[in-house]
Amino acid sequence: MNFYGIAINQQLQIIYFIANKQLLMKILLTLWILFFGITTQAQSIIGQWETYDDKTNEKKAIIEIYQVNAIYSAKIVKNFVRDKDAICDNCEGENKNKPIIGLVIIKDIKQKDGVYEDGTILDPESGDVYKCYLELIEENKLKVRGYIGFSLLGRTQYWLRKK
Repeated sequence: MNFYGIAINQQLQIIYFIANKQLLMKILLTLWILFFGITTQAQSIIGQWETYDDKTNEKKAIIEIYQVNAIYSAKIVKNFVRDKDAICDNCEGENKNKPIIGLVIIKDIKQKDGVYEDGTILDPESGDVYKCYLELIEENKLKVRGYIGFSLLGRTQYWLRKK
């Protein structure tokens, strides 16, 4: 083999090595995207959550968190404390005398850096509306913080993902 044949052979080996390296990088990138997508989905707040009474630790309700575009909301889908036909008689405005089941209690939540914030939460027992943020503490545990003014002045509940 002459000098040109060796040079071409080496160039072909280099091209083959680079092509394989690019293929490997594409495979690794695809696997990383798939893994990241699965991890992100597993850590979503979307779904049904069980709420519990702060004092008695009895189950109060099942809340369903859903997303429309980039906005998260939540509604009561099952109530364990009141009659199934109970209404929000302490609520004001559009929620006055609406059935508890189906009542949207969390509105306008937006996700920012793992925290879901800038929304409001309605307490159907008192009819009061508070600022709200949500934070996924564990895959199946959600921190729900309602507050007035600053987040220091408020109350925190922990909801558990319904299994």
